[in-house]
Amino acid sequence: MKNNLYTAVLLILLSVSNVFSQNGNLITSEAQLQEMKLALKSDNLFHSAVNDAIEEVAPYLKSGLDVPVPKDLAGGYTHSQHKLNYTIMQKAGMLYQLTGNEQYAELIKNTLLKYAELFPTFDRHPATRSYSPGKFFWQCLNDANWLVYTSQAYSSIYEWLDAGTRDKLNKELFRPYADFLSVQTPQFFNRLHNHSTWANAAVGMIGLVMHDEDLIQKSLYGLPFENLYAKDNDGGDIIRADQKKAGFLANIDHAFSPDGYYFEGPYYQRYAMYPYLMYAVALDRNKKELDIFNYDNKILLKGIETLVQLSNEKGEFFPLNDAQKGMSYYSRELKLAISIAYEHGDAHRNGLLSIVKELNAVPLNYGGFLESNAIAQGKATTYQKRSLLVTDGNKGDKGAIGILRGSRQEYIMKFTQHGMGHGHFDRLSYLMYNKGDEVLQDYGAARYVNINQKDGGGYLKENKTWAKQTVAHNTLVIGDRTQCNAKVEKAESATPELYYFNAEDENIQIMSAKDSIAYDGVHQQRTLVLIKDNAFENPLLLDLFRADLPSDQKLRMPYNYKGQMMYSTFDNQPLNSLPVMGKKDGFQYLWKVGEAPSKGNFNQVNWFNNKVFYTLNMATSAEDSINFVLLGANDPKMNLRNDKAFHWLKTGKKGSNLYASVLETHGGYSYITELAPHTYSSIKNVNVVYNTNAYSAVTFENKEGKKWRFIMCNNNSSSSSKHKLKIGETTLKWKGVYLLEEI
Repeated sequence: MKNNLYTAVLLILLSVSNVFSQNGNLITSEAQLQEMKLALKSDNLFHSAVNDAIEEVAPYLKSGLDVPVPKDLAGGYTHSQHKLNYTIMQKAGMLYQLTGNEQYAELIKNTLLKYAELFPTFDRHPATRSYSPGKFFWQCLNDANWLVYTSQAYSSIYEWLDAGTRDKLNKELFRPYADFLSVQTPQFFNRLHNHSTWANAAVGMIGLVMHDEDLIQKSLYGLPFENLYAKDNDGGDIIRADQKKAGFLANIDHAFSPDGYYFEGPYYQRYAMYPYLMYAVALDRNKKELDIFNYDNKILLKGIETLVQLSNEKGEFFPLNDAQKGMSYYSRELKLAISIAYEHGDAHRNGLLSIVKELNAVPLNYGGFLESNAIAQGKATTYQKRSLLVTDGNKGDKGAIGILRGSRQEYIMKFTQHGMGHGHFDRLSYLMYNKGDEVLQDYGAARYVNINQKDGGGYLKENKTWAKQTVAHNTLVIGDRTQCNAKVEKAESATPELYYFNAEDENIQIMSAKDSIAYDGVHQQRTLVLIKDNAFENPLLLDLFRADLPSDQKLRMPYNYKGQMMYSTFDNQPLNSLPVMGKKDGFQYLWKVGEAPSKGNFNQVNWFNNKVFYTLNMATSAEDSINFVLLGANDPKMNLRNDKAFHWLKTGKKGSNLYASVLETHGGYSYITELAPHTYSSIKNVNVVYNTNAYSAVTFENKEGKKWRFIMCNNNSSSSSKHKLKIGETTLKWKGVYLLEEI
């Protein structure tokens, strides 16, 4: 009934909207608005979006919006209220343009006048935790958010306002606010960072609204350059050592790889895409000469496509670097991004519509209108997620993300540049998903975004002392120390390098990368091989992690698994107490809940998660051992999840050392029938038969007696290279970087 009422009201308003609506000069043209109005005469996703916005804004047409004196951190009342204000004003602006109802314009005007009265009465937010304290928010980043959204609302009523009010708002609110975010806070505005992208877009968008060319130029090209040798709250440099320019275009140039990967990781790519794209739409409408959507080989549109690929089967972004788990393409940023990709892009255009159908929602913009029309016309086709290599670095030369997909499993290996203050010390780590469920996890960020009880919703201290540490990831820990000694400067100095990637054959997909920076004098290489064979229920993952050591050192390979441990061939010894595993590098948060020595040359660890069984089949030695661990020690505020892991320990010898394992996904369980087929792995053994700096070779065998051999050349990745290797009494010859054969 409520939606029917809103629809009836909307149709009445549309009959007079041509008289009252103003041209949305920042984002939407008059011609586009006229098309969008026509969509409101029938049921479709865009019509639903308008009805939802009407319902959301309606209470504030009577009550108005509170504009409190700022006091709180993220999650507190004043912070949340100012966020609410800019989202409501932005929607009210779009509704005014679509309906002509001046109540929406009055709401925006009255709210902005409150802000204009409040703005000059204080200097900055009372909180001093940020490297760039804000105005209405604790950090300038949120103020830039406010201005990006509010500039859209202001644009929608700009010509409707009388000259006196417009002049007052320009002089007493918006121009001072733009100066506050730029010339008064250069350490915030002149960075190559998602913070500055928001700042650049905010200043540029309000500049476009007010026809202020000075602000537009500052936004595009930055302020006069100064070296600001300081750190942000995450330990990242304010100004990078190699930085020569600043501004919106510099942030595009620097942040994206040629494949569209954003250097801070998927979570922050999602967050940064909103200002990138909203300002791009505004520039496309008002500064055609920039040809912004074709800038740098259409890199902004590539960024959208890449971001969608960097999500699992459920649409959740891979939680690499600082990231809140569960963030997905259901977010408002991605709904907007996909609509802009549909409007301005051509690659996978109709495939994106299947995601829009899944979301069952479109944003209030012209792209959302186009999506709605296309879906109503039955144009949606299936979007294909695929195995791919996504390079990092603005020249594509700073490592990569590798993704192997097979059946419904996804394996993601990270060997990118560090990611500045949001980076984690996790070189050569990997994650695994099955049917969209985490199997081997990355912890993500130690943060409860916008939850006031947890340190105001900001990053917790455990983000640095646990979440960023190497032991929190599925990669090799040497000497129980964090990679790069947990120093951002060292991690930023060089990146891992791609060695080999090939996903053309669905029966064998390979990614391999090397690193020589994480630990002094240590050369590491990880090779992941996804093998599809009818002998197995699901594709197998062969994992070869090689470490060339300058001296004997302790090696530890964490597996941060999800689910319930079922069994292990290691004879787990009961402990009378739960010892803490260390004093630093993340180990201070881990309890050892079990330990066991190796039993021979082959061991298994088997666990159960979301109705599926997983077994890690391990080529071990007599000196190997295992630790079963639980997260939560030395955490009196209970900031950390009580996650579980097992650690495979080796005594590393000078020279080449190899971790070799086969991970099998198998079986299932029904809580209805209580049947559990194939709960044990079909793998009988895994053996390392050869390992040097030049070649690594393993064999694995199933319970039916079938046996396979895999050889990886470690020092020549050419697909045309020819190889000859004698293993025992067998001489093998092959062409290319690897050999896989049934023997």
